Amino acid sequence: MLVGTMRRATILVLLIALLSVIAPLPLEALNVRGHLLKSKTFLSPAFFLHPGSVSNKFYYDVPFPRGHLALKSFNAEVVDENGVPVPLHETYLHHWVVEPYYALKNSDSADAQKLPKGIIARNSGVCKKTLGQYYGLGSETRHTATWVPDPYGIEIGNPENPPEGYEEKWMINVHAIDTRGAIDKLGCTECKCDLYNMTIDEYGRKLPKDYIGGLYCCYDETQCKVKEGFNGELRKLFLRYTVTWLDWSDAVVPVKIYIFDVTDTSPPDEKSGTACKVEYQVEECSPENRAKNECIDVKVTKEVIPRGGDIVFGVAHQHSGGIGASLHGQDGRLLCASIPSYGNGQEAGNEDNYIVGMSTCYPKPGSVKVSDGEVLTVVSNYSSDRQHTGVMGLLYILVAEQEQPAPKPALCFSFPVPYQ
Repeated sequence: MLVGTMRRATILVLLIALLSVIAPLPLEALNVRGHLLKSKTFLSPAFFLHPGSVSNKFYYDVPFPRGHLALKSFNAEVVDENGVPVPLHETYLHHWVVEPYYALKNSDSADAQKLPKGIIARNSGVCKKTLGQYYGLGSETRHTATWVPDPYGIEIGNPENPPEGYEEKWMINVHAIDTRGAIDKLGCTECKCDLYNMTIDEYGRKLPKDYIGGLYCCYDETQCKVKEGFNGELRKLFLRYTVTWLDWSDAVVPVKIYIFDVTDTSPPDEKSGTACKVEYQVEECSPENRAKNECIDVKVTKEVIPRGGDIVFGVAHQHSGGIGASLHGQDGRLLCASIPSYGNGQEAGNEDNYIVGMSTCYPKPGSVKVSDGEVLTVVSNYSSDRQHTGVMGLLYILVAEQEQPAPKPALCFSFPVPYQ
């Protein structure tokens, strides 16, 4: 019986391989549970950059798949008006984030005048007030997987979720820095305040004296120093993003999104989601540590996950200088380790000395579990060979809350194809 099954498997694989050669891909494909997997590519509204300039804009009601769906992946990159990918050493993608919100359907009615026009629909925690996105990456975006493994999916568009009188829409935030001609490219990407000539934040508040670099100095329409006499054209750019999804069904197992921030240093029993500072500073290592070749900055914090379940996906987000981040259980067991890869060329996706990808965690279903209220440890490691400002140490995981039996092995295939 086993031999017969293997023979049928071989024939099926060969048949699929043959069909893929002689026939074009269909507009839709079957996923592992026999449901249609769809994919479509969109463009954000255009943003414009000249050498040294910064764009950090929020775009609301962006094109996005509609209906009660299961998100399977979200991939994005910066392209020019001809659709050509732009390398990081010309336009540094500090970050993009995408999240849903609920918009008032009829804002002109008398009853609606007293209601908020929009309500952010955030993830499950733990930094909801500062890190509420469903997806978000930075320079690593071209080589970091976002695929949600089968049979799981991120549920969106459930008609029961919006408050009465509201509908679900989507927002994208794109933070990009043009470093063409910059006198210090890395300094511009790390938002060093002296390079931006900044002493106040975007709300006019005076910056602390010990704040020398970070998001408060490279906000929208700020300018980083460029070489004297350098001229460069104004560029029209877009975030090109591809969304892959399934129609929602009982075959999909829902997952919750959790983002942990290593800067959240409040005690585990006092976590409120408001102490997540998002960014921090890495100081240059001491002469003593340099002599011992120990120039590594290690930042650690404790976070409480409100609801447990199976971890089915995990990835970290770090900036240049990052050498890896990890998440550990209360007993010290490793839940996920995510390591950056650096480019060594000039082309988009392989830019020298930039993080161009982060490794991801795809545990065997049911093999990595966390409990309700478990205290987790977040670790972020950076090289301290030199000072780094505005760095991040985030861990993003997907958790399936309810107990699910491990999927049985089957000859099934899941791949995204264009959808029109």
